[in-house]
Amino acid sequence: MIDDPELLRRAEALVSAYSAAGRTLATAESCTGGLVAALLTAVPGSSAAVERGYVTYSNAAKAEAIGVDPGLIATHGAVSEHVARAMAEGARAASRADVAVAITGIAGPGGGSADKPVGLVHLAVAGPDGTRHIARRYGDLGRGGIRRAAVADALTLLEDAVASE
Repeated sequence: MIDDPELLRRAEALVSAYSAAGRTLATAESCTGGLVAALLTAVPGSSAAVERGYVTYSNAAKAEAIGVDPGLIATHGAVSEHVARAMAEGARAASRADVAVAITGIAGPGGGSADKPVGLVHLAVAGPDGTRHIARRYGDLGRGGIRRAAVADALTLLEDAVASE
């Protein structure tokens, strides 16, 4: 992912935009396993913009590290709008970041169901103006393809968040 020229170009632009705005960001990642944070921190000078990243792969990690209510997970499942929003809001609250992005989904190849198929990903971004959510059904692009698509969409959410400030 870090050697993807398009994603790296976008990460460089994001770091520059957040730095110029005096804003910081955090990530809370499940199915992407820290790929967004790794991409952003591959950029020289990223410490001016990236506050921290959380890899909250397990349900327990979501609750313990960023305060996701286990009841939300029990009621809606880890891959849901409710949990994505809670992850973004929790990462923002647990860090010193102005904006936090969260990703939770099913990258496959297994783990999907009729209601929540492989390729379903929920993303959210929390910032001073509230929390925004998007859901994607990428289809079965393969594990790497789903994770890359989710990283690209997370970058879009972060781009939109800094542009609106």
